[in-house]
Amino acid sequence: MIFTHDTEHALAVVVDLINTGAAASGTEHLGGLPGLRAFVERNAFSDVGRLTDTDLLRVLDLRARFHAVFRADGVHAAVTRINEIVGEVRTTPHLTDHDGYDWHVHFFAPGAPLGEHLAADCGMALAYVVAAGELDRLRTCEAPDCSRVLVDLSRNRCRRYCDSRTCGNRMHVAAYRARQREGAARSARPGAAKKEPAAR
Repeated sequence: MIFTHDTEHALAVVVDLINTGAAASGTEHLGGLPGLRAFVERNAFSDVGRLTDTDLLRVLDLRARFHAVFRADGVHAAVTRINEIVGEVRTTPHLTDHDGYDWHVHFFAPGAPLGEHLAADCGMALAYVVAAGELDRLRTCEAPDCSRVLVDLSRNRCRRYCDSRTCGNRMHVAAYRARQREGAARSARPGAAKKEPAAR
């Protein structure tokens, strides 16, 4: 494990949030409160009350700002964006073991609005990534027709695609077919026929 479980969970939330947007996935998935509720339920947020249009607007703003961290041109640009995010919220670190999870740290105040929750916990997770010298683990999918983001938590930093079952499979199949075509093209070239072995 590169980061603590809490940090990895918060990074997964950031990725999910960014990938709900049209800028990353091509389709808007947070166009209204039902989409925001689905996001909250999917990520098992604790201590979230009734969601309002104000919450939606704040989360949409944070989504764009988190995405800017992934697209930042170097460490200093990422640091500036992260500091702006966490600097705007009241962080109140405290230990909790809610919902059967082991002790872990929340950075948002109990009962805080969803936007503060995301800015504090997810902003701090991104800060840990930068502080660990691991900014290059925040990536955009390398599939040419995909702009979704990912966090590469592999030991050898080899993850290239947002999802191995979709983009990963498509790119592996495309690479295989390209090799097959290249092999067929080589075989069809003049002089490509195999020479008969010399008689002994």
